[in-house]
Amino acid sequence: MKRTILTLVVVLTTIMNQAQQNNINSIAQVTVSGEGKIKVTPDEAIITVGVEYTGQDATEVKKKNDETVDQVIKTIKKNGIPVSDFQSQRISLYKNYDYQTKKNNYVASQTISIHLKDLSKYEALMVDLVNSGINQIQGVEFKSSKLKQYETEARKKAVLDAKMKAEDYVVVLGQKIGKAILISDTTQSSFPQPMYRNVMAKSLEMATPNETLAIGEIDVMANVTISFLLQ
Repeated sequence: MKRTILTLVVVLTTIMNQAQQNNINSIAQVTVSGEGKIKVTPDEAIITVGVEYTGQDATEVKKKNDETVDQVIKTIKKNGIPVSDFQSQRISLYKNYDYQTKKNNYVASQTISIHLKDLSKYEALMVDLVNSGINQIQGVEFKSSKLKQYETEARKKAVLDAKMKAEDYVVVLGQKIGKAILISDTTQSSFPQPMYRNVMAKSLEMATPNETLAIGEIDVMANVTISFLLQ
């Protein structure tokens, strides 16, 4: 008996929801999309660096890699970056067959991600990291410490953009837009692409304090779809 009552409740709820949706669809309305964009000068960066060695003896390769990583970590700390702002990401040791020499090689590698919250330290940090033994720069991704604030601003701009579009459409028909009955956030998360990928550090020629960082701007985006009643 209880199961029968529960089934009836579920069926009735489904019917009511469908009826409500059909009622909404039958109301005169206009649906538009809006976009909000905020251009921001980044003040932080995520720097991903790596150490990799290849040799025929797995123990020696791993030992050499670990010694270099130790120097890299000490260098990061020396530059005033707290322990909470850097982290090992990928650590590997694997056998690789060289078809030219017909021999097995062993490759040891480790990747470290650094959250640099003061971009004025970038040049000095990178020079020190190269000198400490890194041989890979896998990415530099720019960020803003006020991202949440800018996202809120972008969302407001997106809603205003949608409202303006709706007004443009209906004014030609001699109508007005009413209250919003449906708002969908259609924003797709996107982040700045890394500046470098798989670039050997020795090719950067960073022995002198040159200006090697072009910060530029990043876009904080928001997209919405809004349905307005027609009056």
